[in-house]
Amino acid sequence: MATVLYRLGRLASRRRWYVTVFWVLVLAALGFASAKAPAAPDTTFSTPGVESQRAFDLIQQRFPGAQADGAVARVVFVAPDGRRITSARDRATVDRFVTTVADGPQVAGAVNPFQADAVSKDASTAFSTVTYKVKADALGDTAKKTLKDAAQQARDAGLTVEIGGTALASQPSAGGLGEVIGVGVAAIVLVITFGALAAAGLPLLTAIVGVGIAMTAITALAGTFGLSDTTGTLATMLGLACGIDYAVFVVFRFREERANGHDTEEAAGLAVGTAGSAVVFAGLTVVIALAGLSVVGIPLLTKMGLCAAGAVVVAVLVALTLVPALLGFWPRAVLSRRYRRTGQRIQGVPGNMGSRWAAFVLRHPWPVLLATVAGLVVLALPVAGLQLGQTGDEAKSTATTERRAYDDLAAAFGAGFNGPLTVVVDVTDATAPKAAAATVEKRIAAVPGVVSVSPVRFNAAGNTALFTAVPAEAPTSQKTVDLVHTIRDDRPAIEAAAPGASFEVTGTTALNIDVAQKVQSALVPYLIVVVGLAVLLLLLVFRSIVIPIKAAVGFLLSVLAALGCVVAVFQWGWGASALGVEATGPIMSMMPIFLVGIVFGLAMDYEVFLVSRIREAYVHGSAAHASIATGFRYSARVVTAAALIMIAVFAGFITAGESMIKMIGFGLAVAVLFDAFVVRMAFVPAVLAILGDRISWLPAWLDRLLPNVDIEGESLSRQHPATTPSEDPEKTPV
Repeated sequence: MATVLYRLGRLASRRRWYVTVFWVLVLAALGFASAKAPAAPDTTFSTPGVESQRAFDLIQQRFPGAQADGAVARVVFVAPDGRRITSARDRATVDRFVTTVADGPQVAGAVNPFQADAVSKDASTAFSTVTYKVKADALGDTAKKTLKDAAQQARDAGLTVEIGGTALASQPSAGGLGEVIGVGVAAIVLVITFGALAAAGLPLLTAIVGVGIAMTAITALAGTFGLSDTTGTLATMLGLACGIDYAVFVVFRFREERANGHDTEEAAGLAVGTAGSAVVFAGLTVVIALAGLSVVGIPLLTKMGLCAAGAVVVAVLVALTLVPALLGFWPRAVLSRRYRRTGQRIQGVPGNMGSRWAAFVLRHPWPVLLATVAGLVVLALPVAGLQLGQTGDEAKSTATTERRAYDDLAAAFGAGFNGPLTVVVDVTDATAPKAAAATVEKRIAAVPGVVSVSPVRFNAAGNTALFTAVPAEAPTSQKTVDLVHTIRDDRPAIEAAAPGASFEVTGTTALNIDVAQKVQSALVPYLIVVVGLAVLLLLLVFRSIVIPIKAAVGFLLSVLAALGCVVAVFQWGWGASALGVEATGPIMSMMPIFLVGIVFGLAMDYEVFLVSRIREAYVHGSAAHASIATGFRYSARVVTAAALIMIAVFAGFITAGESMIKMIGFGLAVAVLFDAFVVRMAFVPAVLAILGDRISWLPAWLDRLLPNVDIEGESLSRQHPATTPSEDPEKTPV
């Protein structure tokens, strides 16, 4: 493989104009196709195979025309101390609000709380539910202004008015200024690492081109494959992260080969043949991790994984072709200032921080290994208490009206009022449909933990009934989870008392519970599939039993430690205030899967690049300990830079207002921190130092079966040795 990639790198450098124009034309063509393509489909989140999804689908079928996914505003009215919301004055204010909003644009209906029994027992609080004909993202400014103005009029009359629901809720956004700062930090790291603006800017430029190609392709294919607007979120994140990393690896190796006396074309070929080989196999491990998301069985997650895998493939192709082509345009500008000034090549293997750190680990491998493993295991302990779920308005800042509306409703009607369970009763086979539905309602109302149920409502055909059951505890409480299981476990007895009737439990709360359980049950199979395939791939790459197993163990330690930190902060509340987290609760259901997939990809990048340089020195004749020092001399700096870039970018998300985005940013930042600086820089060299020459152990029968992919570029080193020119071989002005 190294020889093939060497030729590709030389060709890209020699035909740089053709390669550059090709990628520009690809980007332009896909941009044109995406502009002409039909809009992304308006799809909803679905989780096949769970009860709440089946019940939701039945409601959609039996209650045609119901705007189940339309925007909703739950407006809460609280009377001043000493007054009752049912007083003539306050009642008139609420009636006026309902009348005004009901006549507004895009409104499907507005419920009067005094007619719908939506008043608290102490008459201090009432709420009105306003439903809209369109989804929240399609709600017009006029409709929002009508709602806000009507609420302000009620406030002017002396009431406290807060608006919950989805109508005015802002969409989750990235880290804003914090993310901009993160990208700025990444740029500074690149400048410091390379000592040249061109070398620092090239990875950013090529990564942006790769992401642009991937995202325009996703947009162009959205209508054909049913890709929603959110499908490309993961593709953007991984395409940018991997695109920067892969370009950094190739540029760094190009500079090294130039400093070793090779001309531009030869250096580009050697860089792609060696670092490019690592990029190919690192990319394959990322693709495996992302394609493995299909194991979970959630269509949206599967599409996100496949699109992100496509973005990573584009990043690999860009690194192998466009990067060496652009290096051909600026062969001297990407070099360090010292080399451009003196043309001095590297003599021997001078010491630097990477080699000095490796020497320390080589002297004390057992203490370093035990300290890193013990530290990561301790940080991973909170994972035992992991509770998956989906937080809502209760996790938002108290500065938002949605959070205040949530708190007011919980105070007036109980903690479970914000997460009612929807029960759908199929009475198609019942001889007395109304009596059967009433029996189901009565039995569920008697289940401990249910504080109230709503009146039964039938569809036009009279074969399906709906009612809601309000839990005693909050939607994210473990007691609410237990209540849903209890109701479902009591199904045989309840249905036996209502012959011909069957029921299922759904609603947002039940759906969140089902999704959390589905993801949690899929996490172990996902890890087995992803880590297993990656071990096989690394076995092929490094021709060693020890290295793949070590890589898998190190990855599991880092990802579990990161997940433990997420649990400690966002579920237990340790240090939550320092990050601006308003309320603790369950960990977002998708978080572990995202964390595993993304961090696995980045971890394998660092593993392949670092260990390939160590093994390159080993197969070229160096002793085991000397190979570790050599590998760290050449790779520690670039791996550190790549990790700092990712940490800076991910940490920018922590400044977001949404708890969910804070959680993702924090989890990814600490995971990269642990994997790059604890596992790759301490655990890996310690294990390799202890094993010594045994790191290359491979059974003879397996050695004969495996093909030799030559990721270390051993054949290239023999055919293209470093030269000792009297002067810089190229005097092309920059």
